[in-house]
Amino acid sequence: MTQSQRDAPLAPSDPALRAARGAVTAAYAAQGLGYAVIVTSLPALKARQDVGDDVVTILVLGVAITAALGSVIANAIAVRWGSRTALTLGLLVQAIALPVIALPTPFPVFAAAFAVFGVGLGCVDAAAAMQGVAVQRSYGRHLLGGFFAAATAAAIAGALLVSWVALSAVGAGVALACAAAIALGVALAGLRFFAREVPIDEALPAAERAKLPRAGIWAFGLVILAVFVADSAVSTWSTVYLQDDLAALAWIAPLGYAAYQAVVLITRLATDRLVPAVGRGRLVAVAASVSAVGCVIIALLPFPAAAIVGFALAGVSAGVLIPVTFGAAGDLAPEHSDQVIARVNLFNYAGAILGAVVVGVLADGPGLGLAFLLPAVALAAILFAVPRFRTASSPAGVTAPATGASETDPRSR
Repeated sequence: MTQSQRDAPLAPSDPALRAARGAVTAAYAAQGLGYAVIVTSLPALKARQDVGDDVVTILVLGVAITAALGSVIANAIAVRWGSRTALTLGLLVQAIALPVIALPTPFPVFAAAFAVFGVGLGCVDAAAAMQGVAVQRSYGRHLLGGFFAAATAAAIAGALLVSWVALSAVGAGVALACAAAIALGVALAGLRFFAREVPIDEALPAAERAKLPRAGIWAFGLVILAVFVADSAVSTWSTVYLQDDLAALAWIAPLGYAAYQAVVLITRLATDRLVPAVGRGRLVAVAASVSAVGCVIIALLPFPAAAIVGFALAGVSAGVLIPVTFGAAGDLAPEHSDQVIARVNLFNYAGAILGAVVVGVLADGPGLGLAFLLPAVALAAILFAVPRFRTASSPAGVTAPATGASETDPRSR
């Protein structure tokens, strides 16, 4: 089967295509739930292990490093066996690691489980994006916003689940066990229903690697880095900041992350319609600006209500920019979209290190509140990349609006 045959749009009514879309949506949801339960359980896990913020910072750094490894593994597996295999493996790894984190184990075992979870996290991040772009291309219209919206809806559910667990005092392990069971179920179902691809039998030769759009990979990768600086800072530290620094009640503290994810969900549900109506470039500029303002509010107004509003505004960037950027990256070189996406996804973890680890380090100096000026600066820098989005092409069958630049401008390559 040729690449053009694989990329040819199928009818949306095709049962296999509908099943693949549903399975990929479920994979995004399982990823969002598992990660949300982990990050909003950090205060409880920190207390159970009797460690401080510095140890949490090291754990988050370890997860970022092993997640980058997971993304590389996903690329290697996708090249030989297809992204459906990589996605299934990543979910299974998470399903193994989460129950170990939930158990009252010695700290070395606890830390090792976090590292293993990171491998699964990175594998799912990369492979789910590969699958999402493949299904989107088959449909011939924008779908990534909806996929990421499923992850966000599940993340909100995860945050609220942890809030209920804290209120009822049943223990954080219950939420982690639920996330593990869902990841396992989606992995088993995905063996049958994830989008089937024709994998490449061997790694790309040097001549083929030279054809990858390196300039575009770096441009979109740096946007992903900036977005994840903000996303990781909010995901990792919002609950800790509200509970420890602003003295919010235990059941209120997770609501900052819930507010963030609520806005992410709303914007992601709208993104697939806004992209063709407004244009990628204009949408990116607005989202980056609004989120930068939100981070400034968090930094300068140290009150629980103001912080929650700031976290909500910060959610606009993750809601819009992540699906739009991965969609634009996948369109750079459709014949090598899995390889392009895997490379762009690596910038995710550099952003996670800056957003979670550096913000954690700054917590010991100026404090967590002022540390949110870091993601504000990173988000503002995205404005320099807006021209790249104006020249990015659209998925097969999608008509893009006129935005002052040709959608097939060779500068996008």
